[in-house]
Formats: sequence, structure tokens, C-alpha cells
Amino acid sequence: MGKSIREVGLEDLLGAGLELEEAKELERELKDSYRYGLEGKELWRRIMGRKLLKPWDPHSIHQLLYYAVYSNYDESLHGPPPYWFPSLNQSKNTNLGRLMESHCPKLLGASYRDPITSFKQFHQFSVQHPEAIQFLVPPKCILDTSNESKNGVTWLPGAVLNIADCCLHSSDYLKKHDDSLAIVWRNEGHDDENVEHMTLKELREQVMVVANALESAFSRGDAIAIDMPMTNTAVIIYLAIVLSGLVVVSIADSFAPQEIATRLRVSKAKAIFTQDFILRGGRRFPLYSRVVEAGPDKIIVIPSTGKDVAVQLRNQDLSWKAFLESAYRLPRSNYYSPVYQPVDAITNILFSSGTTGEPKAIPWSQLSPIRCAADSWTHLDVNCGDIFCWPTNLGWVMGPILLYSCFLSGATLALYHGSPLGRGFGKFVQDAGVTILGTVPSLVKTWKSTRCMEGLDWTKIKTFASTGEASSIDDDLWLSSTSFYKPVIECCGGTELASSYIQGNLLQPQAFATFSSASMGSGFVILDENGIPYPDDEPCVGEVGLLPLYMGATDRLLNADHDEVYFKGMPMYKGRQLRRHGDIVKRSVGGYLMVQGRADDTMNLGGIKVGFVKIVPEFPRTASNKLLRRVLRDELKKELLIQSKI
Repeated sequence: MGKSIREVGLEDLLGAGLELEEAKELERELKDSYRYGLEGKELWRRIMGRKLLKPWDPHSIHQLLYYAVYSNYDESLHGPPPYWFPSLNQSKNTNLGRLMESHCPKLLGASYRDPITSFKQFHQFSVQHPEAIQFLVPPKCILDTSNESKNGVTWLPGAVLNIADCCLHSSDYLKKHDDSLAIVWRNEGHDDENVEHMTLKELREQVMVVANALESAFSRGDAIAIDMPMTNTAVIIYLAIVLSGLVVVSIADSFAPQEIATRLRVSKAKAIFTQDFILRGGRRFPLYSRVVEAGPDKIIVIPSTGKDVAVQLRNQDLSWKAFLESAYRLPRSNYYSPVYQPVDAITNILFSSGTTGEPKAIPWSQLSPIRCAADSWTHLDVNCGDIFCWPTNLGWVMGPILLYSCFLSGATLALYHGSPLGRGFGKFVQDAGVTILGTVPSLVKTWKSTRCMEGLDWTKIKTFASTGEASSIDDDLWLSSTSFYKPVIECCGGTELASSYIQGNLLQPQAFATFSSASMGSGFVILDENGIPYPDDEPCVGEVGLLPLYMGATDRLLNADHDEVYFKGMPMYKGRQLRRHGDIVKRSVGGYLMVQGRADDTMNLGGIKVGFVKIVPEFPRTASNKLLRRVLRDELKKELLIQSKI
């Protein structure tokens, strides 16, 4: 155990990297705090409230104070130590707080007090009563539980809409207008140039041009793949596919030809959009040639730079310029009448990572974007005027989540066309004025260890988010400190849920590397070894069972038995069968949640079933942990091959 905060003196502050006058001032402030008798979380709250620690201070001083403040803190009695605390005034100005202030006096009656005090009560209400989107035909009701073929769950039955159309029009309610910024971006290597931008009107018109070109080449319901970096052009293509009644097939640009071919085969894709090359660090990496090896029927190729592709195309393939010619021949190329469909129509086919066998083809309906945007609106407080950046790809679930979270909430989508690992990305975050920054823990670890972000100003960021891997307390301490200790909202869910089932939020104190609650509208129980739920307020560890009335969750798979995968063998709870998710979750004193691993932790490595937890216990395998699982799978394959030869 290190020093307690009362043992920290001037010499320690100097040793951690502060200048003499800064150290003396901080020492005076700390001594003032002691006179108030503050300890633990109340002392840390004062340090944060008075902004005694600055983003430009050495990380060693942040470490010294955080760990010293909590050196005598007993987690077994109090739960994980919080680092961020909601204020009553700020809570009432969040999306969720305003919603509660407007409706909870009626919904909860006299028991309602304020957004912070009554959060758990309102969350429980949202689970028990689960009943700004433009419907061509409104739903008959919010939730129909009479359909036995869908595990008794049908959301928004009878509704007809086009979810891409909802993204592209102005909204007085969202304060989103034609001249509002829709996308900002920068190309790698252009770090000293102005950030490029596109208004909502410009986005809508470009999407409609592509939709017209798609309609001339394909039939309604055709599956069209995207395999390229998440650029502004990729976003335009994605929205155009959905607007024209086609189905997006999401494929990550890192996949090998065999993995691309599997996804094209399972989805029955008629064509695929890709780039000629991927540009990283001044180098060109072939992408079109990799897609060609997968054997698709038709490829539409976007140039990675300039107006012309830099590769020789197959006879059946088209350049981006040639593809758009059919649209530009129309008298109004930038106008398109959306294809309206039932709410349960498939708009996107995504895939599980495939580390446990053939990847599951997971169809998203028009309900899925509504759910993921609602999650971001509620838990990340995404609003009009926000600039939201999350390094990802349309081939992974976070790509569509980011896209819809921005455009259905009125926020601006921020895209960096390059690697997020270096200073160029961080400078883009600064120059674009990003207010919400999503991360993956391995990214944060790289930023911290390389110190590549030093000297940049990230203080416009109001919220961080993190998903994909188990977070590190010290890495999150560094990340939060870059913007005067703004909250890092941890998110854990799955592609098949179109959302996170556990998350942080802005109405509860947040502790590093933990989840403070189930998501709004989501309920779960933690099961013991006999499949019996623990009491909701009891500290415990066990497999999660999701309550099945889960808006946005899949009701089908394209290449597997949905009931077999998600329901078979799960216990009943309050008259309904629980939905399987597979995470092992620990609930602490105080109700904080931590993912401990998977209940089904085996991977199929070349026909050999390998226990993941037994081999790599230090890397919990969360549902969304795609990259880490893929790296570990490849490493384990090599090891098994060596052992088999021996």
C-alpha cells in the first residue's frame, strides 16, 4: 500500500513532476481540505470540484493523489472508489434528467425527488413498463407481447418508416437544420489543414445521388456489402443503401479474403463497395485486390485519394465515378423518394467475430438504430451541437451505432481518415472540437504509454466512452484527466442487442473500469450455479440472464437457430424465459458491475476446442471484444500448430 493522502508532502509533489510554486499551492489546498475533515470520496470530490489537478500536469501527479486519497478505502464495505460525481444542477440539464423532471412526477408520483435520487426507481420503471422518429404509418402500439413466434415480443407493430430518411432531414425538436454540420473529417497527413465539413443538406443530396445510382443497378431487398474504412464516403454509401430499400452487409476492412468470402456467401451479397487502397502512415495497403480474392460478383471501387482509382479493375467491376454516371444522367440526381418499409424490415447484416465457429449473421431491423441512438442519447447525453468521434469501422457494431447516434440525435459525426494510434488523431480531436470521444481500452493504453497526446487540448470533451475490452483503472485515470476528469462511460453489450445492456450514466457516481447500472429499458438477473437469480441488491458473481422484453434485440439469425443460440436451456423468470448473453458479471457492494469473462469461454481453433479463460485469464472475453479475441485466436493457433508438430 502506498502513502495515504495526509502523508503526501511537498517533496512528494515535486518528485511527481510539479514545479515548486505549483506544488506549494497544491499542498496548501490539500491542507485546507484536511481542516474540513474530508476523507476518501469526499476529499476526491473536492479535488475535482476545485480543479486542483490539471490536464497538463504529469500523469504521475494524478496517480499520486488518486491512489493516496483512496489508500485506506475499503472496497469490500463501500464498493469501487468513485472518481466522478453528478451535480444536481448538471443532472437536470442532461437528456435523461430533463426527461425525468418532465414525466417522473406523474409516472412515479410523490416518491419522485430528483434525477439523481430517483434514477434507480425510474430505471426499474423503464424495465417494468417498456411500452423523434418519423413514421409513414405509426405503430399500433409500442409493445405487443402476444406473438409467440418471437418469444412473445414485437416492438412498434405495424409501423412503416425509413430509418435513413429519419437521419437526413431537419428537425426543429432536435434543433437540426439544413445548414447544421452533419460530418467533419480530416485525412491523415493533413494535420495542419482546416477540418473539412459537410452540412446536413449536402449530406442528404449526396446520399440521394448514390441512392439513385443504386436503384438503377439493383432490386429492392438486395444485399450490398461495404468493406472500407469509415470515411464520409462510406457513411454516404451506408445511408444510401438503407434509403433505397437495400440491405447493408457490414465487413471490416481488416479481414482476410476468406473471411470476406464467408460473409459475402452467407449474406448473398450482390455487390460490394471498397477502396483501391488503405492509406496509413504515408503507405498504401491493397484493399481492392484482397476483396477480389473473395470472389464477389461485382465491386464498386472508391479511390483512396484523388478522383480516379489507382488499380486495374476486373471487367465486371466499376469505378466510383462510373457507378455514379447513371444518377447524374437523371434530371434531379440529388432527389430520391425513400423506400418505406415495416419497422422489422432488415436494413443491415452484421456478423459476430467468428472466433467460436462460422460468424453468426445478425440482421438489424429498423428498430435496431432506434435502440442504439436512444442508448447514446440517454447514457452519453448526445445532443444537437455535440461533435461525436469514435474510431471504428462499419464492419463492427460500433460503426452503425456511431452513425445513427449522431444523425438521429442531431449531433455531428467526426471522422479521422487514418490511424487513431498517433498524434494526428489527437490533433483532429482538438481541432474538430470533439465533445464526446469513444475509445477502446487498447487505444487509450497506447496513447498513455507513447505520450503522443501531450500538449494537445482535449478540454472541450464532456464525456468519454469505452467498450470492446476490459478497461484499466490507471489508463482510464489518464484518459479522464485529459479533460478535467470528465466521466468515462463504460459500455458492454453485443451486436445482437444493438446496444449495451450495462453502462455508466451521468446521474450516478462513476468508478473507473466499472458499469454503474443496467441500460435504460434493459433488465437482467445474475444467476447462481443452479440457474437461480441472486437478489437484485446482493453482491455476487454469476452468468447474466437478460429479460427478454429488450427493445432492439434480434429475433432471428440468418445462418443459425436463434432460439437455440439465445434461449434454449435458459431458466424462466417471472413467467418469461431469460435471454442468453453469456457474460459472467460481478456485482459489488453499491451495485457496480464488472464483466469477469464468459460462461461459454471456449474457442474453435482449427477444430480444437480451447478453453479461453484457462489459457489467458488476464483478458476477460466480453461480448464486444472483437479485436482482442481475434489476436489471441491467431496466437493460440500458432502455439497449437507448434505443439501438434512436436
